[in-house]
Amino acid sequence: MNPIASLIDLMSPLELNEEEYLSYFDRQKGEIVSVDRSILSAVEEGEDEDLEDHVPAWQKEEIETVRAIVADQSGRFIDPPDKVDFDEYRHMERFIETITNPTIANQLWKAIKGPRAFRTFKDTLYRLGLENRWFQYRDQAIKQFVIEWAEANHVAYKDDFKREYK
Repeated sequence: MNPIASLIDLMSPLELNEEEYLSYFDRQKGEIVSVDRSILSAVEEGEDEDLEDHVPAWQKEEIETVRAIVADQSGRFIDPPDKVDFDEYRHMERFIETITNPTIANQLWKAIKGPRAFRTFKDTLYRLGLENRWFQYRDQAIKQFVIEWAEANHVAYKDDFKREYK
């Protein structure tokens, strides 16, 4: 039996915006591991022996993790819940559909049309005092998305997600 994963840990790849790192779910450890893309490339290209001599001690463990990822044939490492699959824009639309005041809903619909939709949407939320309502809605949508991912991938998890809103 694999270790039980933390729901907070499983949600983390959806919150991060790190282009230099790739994340994987390690079934053996029951956690998300993030690895530097340059280290992954070096291991894939067989250049990891030289790499060990040029990285700080704290990064040597990362090299071992990357080696395990590259060599994995058993499905130990799988892709974690993905930000692209979550489709935050669709969730903004769904959130707007929950707004009963047509004037406010219309302002939010206008905010998500055109360039800089995400930034304009958030600016409008703050102007209307709806930011906490949106973040609570978004958190619950992410949580549900991750739970569905865990169940589809047979990953046992504990629900340790709690966030307080004003």
